[in-house]
Amino acid sequence: MALIEWTEDFSVRVEEIDLQHKELLQMINELHSAMIDGKGTKYVGDIISRLADYTVYHFQTEEKYFDQFGFSETESHKKTHSDFVKKVSEFKAAFDSKEVMLTIDVLEFLSNWIREHILGEDMKYSNFFVECGIK
Repeated sequence: MALIEWTEDFSVRVEEIDLQHKELLQMINELHSAMIDGKGTKYVGDIISRLADYTVYHFQTEEKYFDQFGFSETESHKKTHSDFVKKVSEFKAAFDSKEVMLTIDVLEFLSNWIREHILGEDMKYSNFFVECGIK
């Protein structure tokens, strides 16, 4: 069972970004399944690496549009992105160095953050992007 199910409530009405959000949710669900199934640390580590890399890629997409169209909340939104990238990088570094094992607390942080970020912060740009003609 998926930890986070995509619903239309998550849609920011920009196909490119919705597809990226779906991919992020899928990776969190994959990480959840790997933990439940007791997959090896290499497998879990690979998912964390992919999630970290894809998050940076996704944030670059959003920020490209912020800069291109002059979104009024660009700086605060970029700050939430950089804070999240830093946190995920810290999780990954601690996991890679075997300082900590991935726990349900980390997984809950990731799933709650993505849920709250899309439904809160990302919805702030949805109408703006659509009005700018981004589909």
